[in-house]
Amino acid sequence: MTELLSSYIPIAIFIGIALVIGVALLVAPFAVAYKAPDSEKLSAYECGFNAFDDARMKFDIRFYLVSILFIIFDLEVAFLFPWAVSFGDLGWFGFWSMMVFLGVLTIGFIYEWKKGALEWQ
Repeated sequence: MTELLSSYIPIAIFIGIALVIGVALLVAPFAVAYKAPDSEKLSAYECGFNAFDDARMKFDIRFYLVSILFIIFDLEVAFLFPWAVSFGDLGWFGFWSMMVFLGVLTIGFIYEWKKGALEWQ
């Protein structure tokens, strides 16, 4: 029984070291942080001007549509790479399967285009 328990000692040491490092990384910023920021540090960072509205304001739906379209076509590319790598092994069935997949995506893209989802005016 002691041999079984002694085999878990490296795991216990690993968990202990991980806990010590985790707590140290959580406490270190509070111990080392600079406590007196000046006005330059508190000014607008990226955009160059102060916020003019609430951060919880509503966004135009077009931003969401563009992001959804990006995700759809990003996934298309993610499926195209493994297909292209294994294209020699798939044969005609693999070729026509991907053509059906691309056809469905093309029909969806044409539908979005005709509905005006890609226009900003």
